[in-house]
Amino acid sequence: MAAITAGMVKDLREKTGAGMMDCKTALSESNGDMEAAVDWLRAKGLSKAAKKADRVAAEGLIGVSSEAKSGAVVEVNSETDFVARNPQFQKVVAEVAKLALKAGGDVEKLAAAAYPGKTASVTDHLKELVATIGENISLRRTAALSVSDGIVATYVHNQAAPGLGKIGVLVALESTGSAEKLAEIGRQIAMHVAATNPLALKDEEVNPEVVERERAIFTEQARESGKPEKVIAQMIEGRIRKFYQEVVLLKQAFVINPDLTVEKAVKEAEKEAGAPITVTGFVRFELGEGIVTEKGDFAAEVAAAAGNQ
Repeated sequence: MAAITAGMVKDLREKTGAGMMDCKTALSESNGDMEAAVDWLRAKGLSKAAKKADRVAAEGLIGVSSEAKSGAVVEVNSETDFVARNPQFQKVVAEVAKLALKAGGDVEKLAAAAYPGKTASVTDHLKELVATIGENISLRRTAALSVSDGIVATYVHNQAAPGLGKIGVLVALESTGSAEKLAEIGRQIAMHVAATNPLALKDEEVNPEVVERERAIFTEQARESGKPEKVIAQMIEGRIRKFYQEVVLLKQAFVINPDLTVEKAVKEAEKEAGAPITVTGFVRFELGEGIVTEKGDFAAEVAAAAGNQ
């Protein structure tokens, strides 16, 4: 069996909010596997952990750019939030976001693109910026959406400057309806995506591994009820349906009007737009998501420094 350290217990407690002894038991039952321990706590009803792993934010900016029928989003990272407030850095991210419209979501193509007014590529210009600003700066990722008819709506949350912020969203609406109405409903859906962070547009687009993981947890919870297998099967399917309602964009309760799902809100918008509207895709970038950074123990660092004096 893997050794369970105090640090592992602390990390699991911070991730799940469960009690220390429960975390220690979960790790023991899971042979030290952190993700399995999170699932164990959730199955026992001891954790309110999110369905997605905790994320440690890196610094920098998300940049968004759009034309009538296309939109792009980029993430450019820096070491500190101070740099993200630097007008020179902001200008560069905005230019990179514009270039991303032509890169079509290909980060390598974007990195190799010529930076406006320079003979250098985007990558080389960022290296020049490192020398000027004194911090490591990197282009991390990009994505793009387009439609044949309709619009790609955008939204930026925690905006630091026009088109720049901590969260950037694109929503593609295919329609021949009123451009004004499409822009209105598109922005509302983009705001909804920023707030709810859905996993997929439709049921069938949710990662099957995620669904099976949830099903396994629901199954264990249902079996602990002691009810007959037929009832348990119905309980599990009911929970899976609820899970889809929580994570699938079109099935979520619309944040602008919770009495409607997003799908029904789109249907309502069709009346004013004068034509059918189909949500064909969305992209949500949150600054630093998925980046793991080392967290130091400040108190320990101070104590160590005091001991060295």
